[in-house]
Amino acid sequence: MKSGIIVLKKEEGITSQGAVNRVKRLFSAEKAGHTGTLDPLATGVLPILIGRAVKASEYMLSSDKYYRTTLRLGITTDTEDITGTVLTETDTLPKEDEVNITISRFVGEIMQTPPMYSALKVNGKKLCDLARSGEIIEREARPVTVFSIDVKKIDSARYFLDVHCSKGTYIRTLCADIGQALGCGGVMETLERTRASVFGLDEAHTLAEIEAMSESERDALIIPTERVFDSYKKISLSPFFARLARCGVEIYLNKIGAKLDIGERVRLYDGDTFFALGEVREYDAGAAIKPIKQFDV
Repeated sequence: MKSGIIVLKKEEGITSQGAVNRVKRLFSAEKAGHTGTLDPLATGVLPILIGRAVKASEYMLSSDKYYRTTLRLGITTDTEDITGTVLTETDTLPKEDEVNITISRFVGEIMQTPPMYSALKVNGKKLCDLARSGEIIEREARPVTVFSIDVKKIDSARYFLDVHCSKGTYIRTLCADIGQALGCGGVMETLERTRASVFGLDEAHTLAEIEAMSESERDALIIPTERVFDSYKKISLSPFFARLARCGVEIYLNKIGAKLDIGERVRLYDGDTFFALGEVREYDAGAAIKPIKQFDV
């Protein structure tokens, strides 16, 4: 069974799930999923997990994201992006210095209210589906972290923003909130995800490019699941301890001569084969690596 990660460069006009379905067919995968929805308007990095790699989704969903967006000032819409129904419009726009100062105030931990036009589910229903049916519900603001925003002026109404943020950050809402703080309104005009987890645009391919490849060329695009955990130490186990770990048994550090910190996560290998993610925990008999997710079963 094929297993691993395909880094898709999603193009405008297709849903994330639609992209997943096409990749799943192209690779004849039994299972497939993505690691963070991109709206149809959005483009860029969409890692798609196929086969046993779907087990890594929970770890990738929690990773930081990087985006380039175009902030359009002087307008507000019901969707907080340029595709929505215009609610207000003005030609009175702030000067560049004021824009830069205001944007800088959105760096750090901020409170965001999820937009109605989002894939977030409430009582099992997507907010965007409720919004399209005309239903607006109360949403609680929640904390997100914006690590950095680099700003470049395009013209008096438009600015490029390169944003590094935590999971759960809505860029359309960031644009709308910046516009509100400036008093002129603002929307997201374009959005490109430039990086997700450890994957960037430099290794992403469009659906058209993948579809034009031969089967062997497509298979060569599959990135091993272990890449997600590149920042973790590699622990190679002997066949005896690997068998125990595959059965879920904790592996004591003093038995394998390893020095690791409590809470540290590691990549577990059976020889040269990655098979599990492990976490160091404290037991009565000492510190040991507990396998917490297996990827070859």
